[in-house]
Amino acid sequence: MIIRFSRPLAIIATLVLACACRPATTDLQRLYSMQSATEKQPPLILVHGIFGAKLENVDTGEEIWPAAFQTEEPPPPHMLAINIDPGRIRAAYSRLRATGLAAGAAGIALDGRILEVLEQAGQYVRAEAGESPPSGGTPYYVFTYDWRQDNLQAVRELEGFIRQVQEDHGDPDLKVDFVAHGMGGLVVRYYMRYGTVDVLDDNDFPVSNYGAAHVRRVVLLAVPNLGTVEALKAALTGFPVGEGEIPVEIMATIPSIYQLFPHPISSPILSVEGAELKEDIFDIEVWRRLQWSIFDPGIRERVIKRFNTPEAGERYLHLLEEYMHKYLERARRFVWSLTVSADEPPGRYVLFGGACELTSAKIVMEESDGTKVMRWHPRQIDRPTPGVDYERLMLQPGDGDITKASLLARHVLDPSVPRHKYSYFPLGFAIFLCARHDTITANTDFQNNLLHALLTADSL
Repeated sequence: MIIRFSRPLAIIATLVLACACRPATTDLQRLYSMQSATEKQPPLILVHGIFGAKLENVDTGEEIWPAAFQTEEPPPPHMLAINIDPGRIRAAYSRLRATGLAAGAAGIALDGRILEVLEQAGQYVRAEAGESPPSGGTPYYVFTYDWRQDNLQAVRELEGFIRQVQEDHGDPDLKVDFVAHGMGGLVVRYYMRYGTVDVLDDNDFPVSNYGAAHVRRVVLLAVPNLGTVEALKAALTGFPVGEGEIPVEIMATIPSIYQLFPHPISSPILSVEGAELKEDIFDIEVWRRLQWSIFDPGIRERVIKRFNTPEAGERYLHLLEEYMHKYLERARRFVWSLTVSADEPPGRYVLFGGACELTSAKIVMEESDGTKVMRWHPRQIDRPTPGVDYERLMLQPGDGDITKASLLARHVLDPSVPRHKYSYFPLGFAIFLCARHDTITANTDFQNNLLHALLTADSL
């Protein structure tokens, strides 16, 4: 009997069989040495996620992130804060600029490991935008951006980067491939749908597929397509870095962190009895009522102490509240803009992710001394309700940061449950590995399948 697969299933079957019988070590350079006509491959652009680029002071040239935060005496955390334009209540970006991939920083997967595989096994050659393309292989580029900013700013910079690459190649219609990690995948997906048009000012999301016209194939690597609880945790408790942390009041100034919050259709907050709570995490009034972030009296006091007078501190907090209100609303629309149904080119996305680590998917809100407290892990719950399986409710397969369900843009993990009508995602195929969020590029199966996905001439 001959079994015939549709094209996507045939590709998946090929990849699974390739993984099932691989030896303990794999010589990728030898496996892919047979490829020819590399000049027919489109240029490749790598896009990092949050925390993924070095940030340096434009005035002094000092590397602030991550180098300065990895020293015994890290700089004051406010060096990572984004200044606020009080006139327009918007981010007025600080004097930091992205200068390269931040290998060794938290959650980084795009680093020297993937560059080595591309160069040695894939016959790619590093290129720089604004320079003549190199000869003797397929050029690849690294797009870096200030990961703290509103993702629409990154989208605009990405458009300029692509235009420069097209100009370098003398072809305004040149298409590119993408490999995008984490939040970088959301930046690419927005660009594919809307180009640089800002659709976040209202609830109408007119998809133009502008960016898709400039792209052949997109590899999404550990992308939170329905957000991640870890982003909400960072916003409410701070982000640990080495022996210190980026405190809550600094995280509050970073628009991109809000755009990584769990999508509303995923209902991320549970009661201690295990029921879903309809708390809108994009509503500033919820933050005020629950005393989250800068509404926590202790954090407010800490902020005020940074100013010469209490009055100055209070004025800043009022400005920050207006700012947060604006960017929480933009974040709400950002996550919706990527999941509403649209007429998009099918099968353009190739998805890689981890599915072997228990990963936070839900949070429990518990009453403690008259205050509602967020419990991020089952073991933190003080007074569990008998019979409630918190492990099953709060944890799901994933890579430690991103759940499998979020990766697939599904509101529930159960594959037998139909996809939510507002979780549209034109996925080509997905490959799941036993790898953590920040180590997936070191996985040989990932490297092998990545090269196959990029180098195959077949349309996916």
